[in-house]
Formats: sequence, C-alpha cells, structure tokens
Amino acid sequence: MSAPEFNETIPSGGDPTQIDVNAQYAGLEFHYTYIVFCGFIVWLIIPGIGLLYGGLARRKSALALLFQSLMVGAVTTFQWMFWGYSLAYSRTAGPFIGDLKNFGMKNVMAAPSPGSAYLPEIVFCLYQLLFCACTVQIVVGGAFERGRIVPSLVFGFLWATIVYCPIACWTWNANGWLYNLPSLDFAGGGPVHIASGWAALAYAFVLGKRKHAGDKAHGKPHNTTLVFLGTVLIWFGWFGFNGGSALNATVRAMVAAFNTNVAASTGVIGWSVVDYFKHGRKFSVVGACEGAIAGLVGITPAAGYVEPWLAAVIGFITAVVCALLQNLNDWLHIDEGMDVFKLHGVGGMVGSFLTGIFATSSISALDGVTIASGGIDGNGIQVGKQFAEITAISAYSFTVSCILLYILKYIPGMHLRVTEDAEMKGLDHDQFFDEQIGDWGMYDELEKRRMELEITSPGTPPVGEVSELSEPVDGAVKKD
Repeated sequence: MSAPEFNETIPSGGDPTQIDVNAQYAGLEFHYTYIVFCGFIVWLIIPGIGLLYGGLARRKSALALLFQSLMVGAVTTFQWMFWGYSLAYSRTAGPFIGDLKNFGMKNVMAAPSPGSAYLPEIVFCLYQLLFCACTVQIVVGGAFERGRIVPSLVFGFLWATIVYCPIACWTWNANGWLYNLPSLDFAGGGPVHIASGWAALAYAFVLGKRKHAGDKAHGKPHNTTLVFLGTVLIWFGWFGFNGGSALNATVRAMVAAFNTNVAASTGVIGWSVVDYFKHGRKFSVVGACEGAIAGLVGITPAAGYVEPWLAAVIGFITAVVCALLQNLNDWLHIDEGMDVFKLHGVGGMVGSFLTGIFATSSISALDGVTIASGGIDGNGIQVGKQFAEITAISAYSFTVSCILLYILKYIPGMHLRVTEDAEMKGLDHDQFFDEQIGDWGMYDELEKRRMELEITSPGTPPVGEVSELSEPVDGAVKKD
C-alpha cells in the first residue's frame, strides 16, 4: 500500500469538518501507532536523566537536578511549539536553518510529515520534540552543583533555538547540508550527543570549577540506587529513541531496536572490564551504568545502518574509549563533573566515526527505500563525510554555546552561578523552600551542631567541613 502524498494546497492535511483526514492513512495506521508509542517511552529518558544526575550529585544538590528534568521538558515543549519545530523541519528550510513557515505550530496537523509520509505531521512533531527535550536535559548537566536554575532554563530555551534546531536542520531536514552530503546519522549522534557534549563542556568552562573546601564527598555519587534507576529508564527509553528513528514500523526499525540493546549490553561489559583491571579486580555499579549509556550513545547514529554483531563492536569500543578517559577533566582543566562531554561528546564522535566504517546497505534497505553504505561496503569516502559532521557540529556547538553563556553571564539578574556560600550549603537549600532529599531532622541537627561550633570554637571551620557530615555513604542515611 502506497504512502499518502503531501499536498501543498492543503498543508494542514485538510479540513476535518469537510473530509476524513484519517482516510489517507487507511491500512497504514500501524506506522504512526508504533512511532507515537516510541515517543511515549522516549519521554521516560527525561526523568531518567534527572534521576541519574541526582544520584551522581552530592545529596545537597540532588533535588535541583530532579526539578530541572521536569522544567527542561516543560520549557522545551514551549520552545518547540513556538518556533523550534519550524526552525528545524519546515519544508522550505535552507541548508542551515528552517524558516517560520510553521511558526506557532501553523498547519502542523494531519498532513504527511516531512520526515515520513507514513506519519501525520503532529506525530512527527511530538516525536522530534522529545529528542530536543532530551538533548537540552543532557546539556544542563554541565551546570552540575553550581548553576542557578532560572538562568539554566533561559539558556536551555536559547540553546535549543540557535544550536539544536540549526544542527537538526543540517542533519535531518531534506534541505540540510549534512543530509545532502550525506552524513549518516540514524538517531542523533550529531544533533543530540556531539552537540550536547560540547555544549555541556562549554557550560562547565564558563561557570568555572566547583568549590569544595576539602569536602570528602566531592566528586562521589551520593546514591547509587538513583543512578541505577535512572540508567534503567534511559535504557528503556532508548528503545523508542533508536527504534522509532526509522520513522516507520518496518524491519529496519526492529533491527535498530535490537542493535540498541546489543550495544548497551556490550557497553556494560566493556566499561566493567576496564574497571576490573584498573581497580584491582573490583567492579563498580556506577561504572556499569556509565558503560550502558556509552554503548547507547555509540549506537545512536548507527542503529539503523549496521549488523547486530557490529552493533556489539560499536557499543564495546565506545564504552572502552570513554572508560579509559577517566582523567579527561583533569587534562582539560575543566570541572565537568557529570561526565557529559566524556559520555556524550566523545561517545557520540566515536559512534559517528564507526558508523562511517560499518554502515551497510543490506541493513538500511530493510525499510524498502534507503540505500546507505559505509567503508565495509567499499564506500570509504563515507568516513570522511562522518568526520565533516563531527567537526562541524563540535565547533558550532562549543563556540555558540560559549558566546551565549558569556552574554547571559553579564545580563543583570542572569548570573549563571550561585554564590560560594550557597554552593557549600547546596543548591537544594539555596534554590528551594521546605524541600530536600533526605531527613529534615538530620539537617536540623547539623545546623545546631554548626552553631555550637561557631560559639565554642576559636576558629570557625568552613561550612563545607561541617556539611560533608550530611553526605551519606552509598545512599545510606545517618540516624541517631
């Protein structure tokens, strides 16, 4: 059964009071049903990242990261409806950015979408909205434990507008320059991972290093259980992230979903092997979780282009490379404590490069229309095209993110970073009222003890030395 065709004279798909707009999809409903379901599970990645980040942070700043996950999703939804979708996917876009043809969701309804004629445009719009939201959520990890919430949301709105949307247009819009090069990016190695990794690095660079005053909990996850739970939600959501990026329910989409699980699994193995030999034959739950995410990142651009066994290779290599870069922040002299750049930036670049080597037309053709081959098929030039994507997106994202952050930094009322005193007490105490992760009784006891020390001690210890007592070990809560 042939797909419906877009009619320029009725860009919305028709007047539903006059015609049955569903008739054009008769017999093809399973395609958009599958994609909208994939969108629903992609949404789980947003709180999953919040839980992951919250677990990796110290307890006194974990609540802020949970709150940001919901707020980023909300702000990005508004941005996407306002002009984000149009800037990325308007049919009359140029090679670098879209126009405002679909400003305010104009005519985004029942017509066949620009991404796939099997999907009503409203379904395609929702699915791509969630990609944008996940990407912005990854980016704000660069403000880890020291960034103010309101400026981070303003930055997220602007970053989605002038960084994510243009890069999405380059990569996935039929008029985009990378789309027509072509570079191969099945589900977002460039727009999602490389762009967010470099932007998070820029965020950490502009903010400067964290102050910790000898805090023993500095750089250590406060709750491994939250890290594990967040990773589980991310892994589950990634089935929709990659499995839906074929934008249809063909066999190619099923292979992409299978490859997603394979790469995440070999990512766990790869990172755990590195940990095992680096740390005296011992393992790490957090390391295994990071390995899963590295594998998911690596397979994102390749999921619909490679054989399952090569997906396993990609997941393993990406995780090993990321695990071996444990001291990357020290080498760069940038305090990017959430490892966003290492996992998403470096992992995305590795995955994109390997896509150029391992892509094969026998997999891409499973959707019945796409022929895309890489070095393994004798198309060696594809590796160079992937390198063009990597360098262009890396340079654009880091440079524009830095410029945007420096502009915001000097706008009155938009200072990006909390005060040193607020950082020592924790973002949760500084940015929220009557809420924290943990027991209020323990917090009150610590405040009482701090006051006693101020009265009885000739020299008052720094706040950080007292507050470190509030950090539980391995997620445990200290009781009287």
